[in-house]
Amino acid sequence: MPTFDPVRPFRKLAYNNALANRRLLQACATLKPGEFEAPRTSFFPSIKETLNHIVTVDWFYVDGLEGGTLGLKAFEVDEPFDDVSSLAEAQAKVDQRLTGLCEALTPERLTSTISLHRGDRIQEERMEDVLGHLFQHQTHHRGQVHAMLSGTSVAPPQLDEFIVADDARFRGSELAALGWSEETLMR
Repeated sequence: MPTFDPVRPFRKLAYNNALANRRLLQACATLKPGEFEAPRTSFFPSIKETLNHIVTVDWFYVDGLEGGTLGLKAFEVDEPFDDVSSLAEAQAKVDQRLTGLCEALTPERLTSTISLHRGDRIQEERMEDVLGHLFQHQTHHRGQVHAMLSGTSVAPPQLDEFIVADDARFRGSELAALGWSEETLMR
């Protein structure tokens, strides 16, 4: 019988995060001219603004999880990317950092305290809580982009085929493109 590994769920969520972002951004790359920045009904008023928000928040939290001091500099430019291609490249890079961090986690590191630089203060939090918050944040805003895609020429992609083993048949080419194997995801 397998033993419980408290780090495993965070590794799987990091893989899910990277795969879902990849799939969503590939769909956004096929939008017709004007659809990426077009006004829409959502928390942020466009797909462009929402995806830029995701990547800048990732910069902030991943830096803090890595022990960095980037802090609010992550948000100096509200929308650092005007096109899907450059945004997707930046998102893939921060997703790789997050995945690497989660692959290297230990139970001790997971329960350690990290520092988030908030300008006028340092926020101290348990790493597992910050990771949980970050994954929830990603899922929340990806869902908004998914819904906004419904009002475009692009069909929203499937975003929940990454955790359980039975869904392996739906993600093989994407895993290969990321240099991962099915065993990577399931360990």
